[in-house]
Amino acid sequence: MTTTLNINGKTETVDAAPGTPLLWVLRDHLKMTGTKFGCGVAQCGACTVHVDGSPTRSCITAHDTLGDVEITTIEGVTGNAADAIREVWVKNDVPQCGYCQSGQIMAATALLAENPSPSDEDIDVAMSGNICRCATYMSIRRAIKEAAG
Repeated sequence: MTTTLNINGKTETVDAAPGTPLLWVLRDHLKMTGTKFGCGVAQCGACTVHVDGSPTRSCITAHDTLGDVEITTIEGVTGNAADAIREVWVKNDVPQCGYCQSGQIMAATALLAENPSPSDEDIDVAMSGNICRCATYMSIRRAIKEAAG
């Protein structure tokens, strides 16, 4: 099945079976490997991308159900929130193993784009669907607060 998707501001045409998760279209068909496979059931957040600006789990989102939306991956996320998050992530050595970080960054940039001055509770709610095996949650919260400042 041939599908046309708008990914990172570019029109991409892919030939994938109906129902193929967006994650596998990104990774296998388009070779965009920044979005990670974690659990496959939308529980860990490693596969988070933005669909029309909203954090979305690409592991359970069928590519052929997306229609005319803007999909943004870690490779294409831009703007003030993304720049601030990247800067504080590096400055504060937020990642340890790094596996979950693309999903964490995608969730954090969506939060700051919607709420530029989040409270600790706002951060906890927005980031609650993103699991970090290394338990860097306090570093992540501190970095988001700094990026918001």
